[in-house]
Amino acid sequence: VRQATNQIVMNCADIDIITASYVPEGDEEIHATGFNYQNEDEKVTLSFPSTLQPGTGTLKIDFVGELNDKMKGFYRSKYTTPSGEVRYAAVTQFEATDARRAFPCWDEPAIKATFDISLVVPKDRVALSNMVCMCSKPYPDDENVVEVKFARTPVMSTYLVAFVVGEYDFVETRSKDGVCVRVYTPVGKAEQGKFALEVAAKTLPFYKDYFNVPYPLPKIDLIAIADFAAGAMENWGLVTYRETALLIDPKNSCSSSRQWVALVVGHELAHQWFGNLVTMEWWTHLWLNEGFASWIEYLCVDHCFPEYDIWTQFVSADYTRAQELDALDNSHPIEVSVGHPSEVDEIFDAISYSKGASVIRMLHDYIGDKVEDDRLLKLSQRKFCASGPYVGEDCPQWMVPITVSTSEDPNYVKLKILMDKPEMNVVLKNVKPDQWVKLNLGTVGFYRTQYSAAMLESLLPGIRDLSLPPVDRLGLQNDLFSLARAGIISTVEVLKVMEAFVNEPNYTVWSDLSCNLGILSTLLSHTDFYEEIQEFVKDVFSPIGERLGWDPKPGEGHLDALLRGLVLGKLGKAGHKTTLEEARRRFKDHVEGKQVLSADLRSPVYLTVLKHGDGTTLDVMLKLHKQADMQEEKNRIERVLGATLSPELIQKVLTFALSEEVRPQDTVSVIGGVAGGSKHGRKAAWKFIKDNWEELYNRYQGGFLISRLIKLSVEGFAVDKMAGEVKVCQDQTCNPDVMLRHKTKSPEMTGEQSIR
Repeated sequence: VRQATNQIVMNCADIDIITASYVPEGDEEIHATGFNYQNEDEKVTLSFPSTLQPGTGTLKIDFVGELNDKMKGFYRSKYTTPSGEVRYAAVTQFEATDARRAFPCWDEPAIKATFDISLVVPKDRVALSNMVCMCSKPYPDDENVVEVKFARTPVMSTYLVAFVVGEYDFVETRSKDGVCVRVYTPVGKAEQGKFALEVAAKTLPFYKDYFNVPYPLPKIDLIAIADFAAGAMENWGLVTYRETALLIDPKNSCSSSRQWVALVVGHELAHQWFGNLVTMEWWTHLWLNEGFASWIEYLCVDHCFPEYDIWTQFVSADYTRAQELDALDNSHPIEVSVGHPSEVDEIFDAISYSKGASVIRMLHDYIGDKVEDDRLLKLSQRKFCASGPYVGEDCPQWMVPITVSTSEDPNYVKLKILMDKPEMNVVLKNVKPDQWVKLNLGTVGFYRTQYSAAMLESLLPGIRDLSLPPVDRLGLQNDLFSLARAGIISTVEVLKVMEAFVNEPNYTVWSDLSCNLGILSTLLSHTDFYEEIQEFVKDVFSPIGERLGWDPKPGEGHLDALLRGLVLGKLGKAGHKTTLEEARRRFKDHVEGKQVLSADLRSPVYLTVLKHGDGTTLDVMLKLHKQADMQEEKNRIERVLGATLSPELIQKVLTFALSEEVRPQDTVSVIGGVAGGSKHGRKAAWKFIKDNWEELYNRYQGGFLISRLIKLSVEGFAVDKMAGEVKVCQDQTCNPDVMLRHKTKSPEMTGEQSIR
């Protein structure tokens, strides 16, 4: 107590305090006489009959909380035992502001403390927390439970505290630095934890050397949680994951799943230093915490798996993703002021993660050697907006690091300058007339580039003969698509450039190109040109599809497997005749047990047969879902169910999304898949959300899953009428009655982004 007071105010949510008292050091206990809950602010005020004098003391609180079903705070996670029995684990998710749902506390990142945690649990269950178990002893009042005491934590923030009680197997190793590493899996699936264990054991020493600070805890546990809203959570010493972000089945997991697990493990373990040991003072600085981890996860995976070509994939997965969101009129700075706890979930978006990571990558790259300069380049900068050319009075200006390369040495920075004015001329020495010139080498600078027609034409040979590096080929076409969508250049001009990619071998380039063609296809589904764009897709993807074939060839690696699945899925969805026929044949053999589909082929085959199938196909797919033991396989099926075209079957899929067969966090993927599957699916999904808004809102409590649901469901609309309807629905929280009972701020930013 720093100054005399008769009140103590602290964070508290969904908790009933029974008794509270304050014991001054060396003095008598003072019992609180009143508990005033400020539910909207998630606080409680404890009132005392006499003044608490300055000095040290102990606050004792006896309280009752709720083991909730909200996937936040202290909640229960449903799972099925190998014998088919439904049971529950008790788990935690406290970031950003939900430790207060487990115990009254000062729930802010800057208010750190040590934690002595004890759990009273059934003796046949596993109990875990941030630190190692110190002792486990029988509980006096019940022979069926034990009291488990954990070692005292280092000084840490409340949002990083964690505890888990449930049934788990584990695999274990030690890093070369002597840290005990365990991966906890569902019972009977310990084998599926070995890949993440290998990644974690390699990652800890890498970060120790990078940060020049040893990992500060004696152990690190990585655990798969059945019901989990986020992808993973970096709780210090006890990192929680969705099953699909941690478990890898050696026989049935696809290459993209391995890569995803490696990235997520790298991301969360980076936080053990950057975020946990050193923490942002307030949520306003979340971008630095998450942006840094989103950048360094690629550095880590590149160290562990250099064959992944992961930095090229960064440009597709993070750099271009952030640019698209940042180009919207309602974009926001990477640093966002946060006041009320309800505002925190809004900033866990691609600006904080992906733009943050891209800016850090750009700054990291800029601190390099200066090189010689030399053809006249006329440069100008202006704000890029997805809605079209910027028309504001005062156009903002930036200091922009510019790099220039040429065909003489495509991987060499011929010129590096800092553009600190609206326009400038620079001279490139010794550049021959037949050489191409490319800005933004490596697609590192966080800006888009619009070339003159002549400069763009000169770059086409570099795409065809692959002398332009993969990451630059990717960035070039992504910029072109974005400029076309904004109405700044012609779509025809972009499609002409796409023909130069006929020899493209790189998975990540194809992945980004595929995504951009998909967005264009969605936009054209509202016009008379939809069939023409499907024919164009088949023309573009057929050559690479024929080169790859259906089956792996000797010497192929991780990226070839990813590329094959991507290309066959694209061709199958577009209705490519031979691809469709082969997909149906292989699906039939798979269902009949004659030849099981490899994990890498399942998504494209499932997507193809559903898109061009009937009710029987959907029934078979739902049966496969019910029979699937792996959550990865269930998720794989859930993501493609929306490809079905029949209105009746679409409704069946939407009903399935809210059934007990689908985990709550995965409902979003099913509905989003319907919205992204077809023009009719978008309308049906949007109506379904409106009709079931109260149930969906209550399920997700206004968190980021409801925001994601809105985004996935409405981003494919391209007419003003629907934008207006989304706006009205947003303003009314979809239902006036629901709005009055459940006022929330979380979906607002997502709604605005989707409307734009």
